[in-house]
Amino acid sequence: MQLRVMRLAAVAFALLAMLFTSLAIAQESDGMPPLPRPRPDREGDQAATSALGPDGQPTPATDAITALTSVPQPVHLTAQVTEGGTNIAAGLVWRIFDTRTDNTGELALVAKSDEADAQLTLPPGEYVVHVAYGSAQASDSLTVAVGDNDKTLVLDAGAMRLTAAIAGDIPIPPELMHFDIFTGGVSESDRRLVAENLAPNDMVTLNAGTYHVVAYFGDVNAMVRADLRVEPGQLTDATLYHHAAVVNFKLASEAGGEAIADVEWTVKTSDGETVFSELGAFPTTVLAEGTYLVLAKRGDQVFNREFEVLPGAARDIDVLTDVYAAPTAPG
Repeated sequence: MQLRVMRLAAVAFALLAMLFTSLAIAQESDGMPPLPRPRPDREGDQAATSALGPDGQPTPATDAITALTSVPQPVHLTAQVTEGGTNIAAGLVWRIFDTRTDNTGELALVAKSDEADAQLTLPPGEYVVHVAYGSAQASDSLTVAVGDNDKTLVLDAGAMRLTAAIAGDIPIPPELMHFDIFTGGVSESDRRLVAENLAPNDMVTLNAGTYHVVAYFGDVNAMVRADLRVEPGQLTDATLYHHAAVVNFKLASEAGGEAIADVEWTVKTSDGETVFSELGAFPTTVLAEGTYLVLAKRGDQVFNREFEVLPGAARDIDVLTDVYAAPTAPG
């Protein structure tokens, strides 16, 4: 596996606000990191108890405290990429949860905002605040008191941008490649999908840490894996290299002859695993480096040929009816 990684300075984040504004809608289905455990509002309980009369019944003081502590208070929320950085100007999604669980056992959502500089009103009490910026997320406790309430969350985030090429720096058409990003982990069961089906040069914001990246070339068996590190306030630029090639097939009666139509194509690995099948005159696919057997079936006749794939430019594999005939059709 070959890999080229570049990390760009934090100034790249000046562009991220504009790049990730469009991600706010997509974050409706994003997973969220574990939230703080619910905590009882002990101060509120004590205040209400102390205001009860000797007989345990509400007094005018109780009513005054209840009125004061139930009036929504202003809450101002901002977020930063790194501690002490500038506030993120766009692309944030805020969610505020009650610390008490509902009848399903989940923390109840009490407010949401798509504004980067969020201005909310909430009754005094204890909450959990969560913010998402692309695929970077952060959460913290939030105490709302009487008066103005300001809260800044630090995402401790960086960004990643991926592309791929064939070994030897041979370009790959963008429509033939895509990327998935997972959390780090020793095995697949330890990893969680963070971002999927990314196009080349898509920029994704991530919390700082190590991620497992899978680069796909075509949709058969050409893929490359790498573990990449995202640093706070930096852009990780990575190029992954495939040992694979585009392969074009044709069945003809002679070298350079016209392609025969209505052919059933099957490609098998050296271990006998079928990795590609298609019906047509000019099928095209991407195959990882290795040795393969191609079967071309037309009617009751089957023609086959062994061939080898090496990293490089697209290759044409011609199967000739007078050279590669097989005696019977495969089972």
